[in-house]
Amino acid sequence: MPAPNNAFKQALIEGNRLIGCWSSFGEAVTAEIMGTAGFDWLVIDGEHAPNDIRSIRDQLMALAASPTHPVVRVPIGDTALIKMVLDVGAQTVLVPMVESAEKARELVRACRYPPEGVRGVGAGAARATGYGSVRNYIQTVDAQICLLVQVENRAGMTALDDILSVEGVDGVFIGPADLSTDMGFQGNSAAPEVQATIADAIKRIRAAGKAPGILGTNDEANQAYMDMGAQFLAVGIDVMLLTQAARTLAAKWKAK
Repeated sequence: MPAPNNAFKQALIEGNRLIGCWSSFGEAVTAEIMGTAGFDWLVIDGEHAPNDIRSIRDQLMALAASPTHPVVRVPIGDTALIKMVLDVGAQTVLVPMVESAEKARELVRACRYPPEGVRGVGAGAARATGYGSVRNYIQTVDAQICLLVQVENRAGMTALDDILSVEGVDGVFIGPADLSTDMGFQGNSAAPEVQATIADAIKRIRAAGKAPGILGTNDEANQAYMDMGAQFLAVGIDVMLLTQAARTLAAKWKAK
């Protein structure tokens, strides 16, 4: 039995647009709820949300029965962390703050078994193999792992073409908040200079045959990124969705 097909990766290869959302509560039950909403993909955020390897595993389990594909963002591009999230069953990994082709190549190797990579060969007792039931996992899984790297500062933008040349990088995700702050706009991703940089990056990513992705948190930004050609677009953050809805509801009825 081979490793399960990564439908998210295949959809990117086919050029399909995928609409997603951020999952930032760090809880399995909220991930399960978000999995019923109809998004193509959800980011289980290990960088800014209160997650550890156990909560990431539990959210992967909660989404297993959902058509929504989980994308696990690790807090840093560390080989040991990537090994852990792959062993608990992640098929798609998102890595923040990638600033060079050298780092991108290191990440590709972290996602692959020897001889092409350095992933530890210990998945026989892990969730990724169905606890040993996927007999040909090691021989077949490399082709099903999807690596997405985040380019989100000036250094990364300068190195973008070199990063795009790295075989094994499936997509490049632009981080508007970090990028705008690094450019001197303190999180104002709507600044014309930032928007121009993002549009140029998306164009270059598509030209290189990779999938461009980005996060928007309002309709105006999401439409702009869609028009620029973003292929995997996150259109919101679960925490913000709850806070906005709750505050609007409270204000409406307190004003009566």
